[in-house]
Amino acid sequence: MACRFGHVAAIIVAMLAAPAAYAQSAPEPVGVWQTQAGDARVKVSKCGGGICGVVVSLRDPIDPMTGKPQVDNKNPNPSLANRPIIGMPLFSGMRPSAEGKWSGQIYNADDGGTYASSITVTGDSTLRVEGCVGALCGGETWTRVGR
Repeated sequence: MACRFGHVAAIIVAMLAAPAAYAQSAPEPVGVWQTQAGDARVKVSKCGGGICGVVVSLRDPIDPMTGKPQVDNKNPNPSLANRPIIGMPLFSGMRPSAEGKWSGQIYNADDGGTYASSITVTGDSTLRVEGCVGALCGGETWTRVGR
């Protein structure tokens, strides 16, 4: 009987320790990522129980038409159409949905639309970013450039 109790106790201890080990091994998207086209870098950080993503640099930060910094001129909200692209938040409501995966919404400055989205850490230096409009989905792979 004592041997059986010791075995059960060892199993309970292992089960209690497993979630902590699992949480430590789950990949995190925190860091700076370059978009697939290489036209922007996005800093992903933890915020409010989820993650946030903010544009931190652009390949072409100056609009050739105006000679001024790029702005969110495709945004349908007139009060946001003049905000700078650098510093602009891309993710909203991104919450964990599976190991290494977060789901929420992503803003696309190329067309001013906000879409259902998920991001998945697919490797130490790769992040899959996907967005959907109705049943049509697409995505790209971002590359880590810093932590």
